[in-house]
Amino acid sequence: MNNEILARALVLGGSAIGAGIAVISGIGSGIGQGNAAGQGASAVGRNPGARGEIMATMLLGQAVAETTGLYGLVIALILLFANPLIGRL
Repeated sequence: MNNEILARALVLGGSAIGAGIAVISGIGSGIGQGNAAGQGASAVGRNPGARGEIMATMLLGQAVAETTGLYGLVIALILLFANPLIGRL
């Protein structure tokens, strides 16, 4: 009985730490989106005639950068609320 409680606590603690690390991936996506927006604004300032093309490319780059943060969030939610490791104890 005591070993089961210890094992469950270890899995839950590890899952909480893993979820925290997964959410940190949002930092990278924030930096990527900020970089894309800054470069896009700079490019539009240099060539206002190509605004539509630049904006489309910038938004595509931001969408790709955002997927990292979203995947990290999904992994964190799975670890916290639908933990597949608890059923194996």
